[in-house]
Amino acid sequence: MAFAVAPGSFCMPAMAANAGHNRTPMAIGIGRVSVANSRVPFVCLASTGKKEEISTDKAPAAVGPYSQGIKANNFIHVSGSLGLIPETGALISDNVEDQTEQALKNIGEILKAGGVSYSAAVKTTIMLADLGDFQKVNAIYAKYFPDPAPARSTFQAAGLPLNAKIEIDCIAVC
Repeated sequence: MAFAVAPGSFCMPAMAANAGHNRTPMAIGIGRVSVANSRVPFVCLASTGKKEEISTDKAPAAVGPYSQGIKANNFIHVSGSLGLIPETGALISDNVEDQTEQALKNIGEILKAGGVSYSAAVKTTIMLADLGDFQKVNAIYAKYFPDPAPARSTFQAAGLPLNAKIEIDCIAVC
């Protein structure tokens, strides 16, 4: 299968309005693509191509070639956040609970700088140095994200920057 897509566009198969009822799929369609001798409707959402950096001194500065956050196409992407104290760039403590609390506060400041709050979060990823800390992290995490809580992935990482116990990233709508 081969087809051309404008740079920055997102294409996906169109979904039937009433699956299984011989109806024409409803979509904001701009065409069809051939897949194994069949014609499959697809939707292509063009990107505005505009992205805006989100930066605040109320969260730790990026320590590499990345931004604290990026706003693009009605989403805010917050980079992985450690439990760093913004003023010093040092880990708040060696304790996973303290680091979780600080990482979530840092994310909150970046979201705020982007014009939204925790309630706008739609997806988070948690990376733990020790998956055995899962329940401790859940108890703290639940205080920050109102219902409906964002979708989430949690996994154990072989190593985190600065030997941190936790890193959390976030995607929010704006």
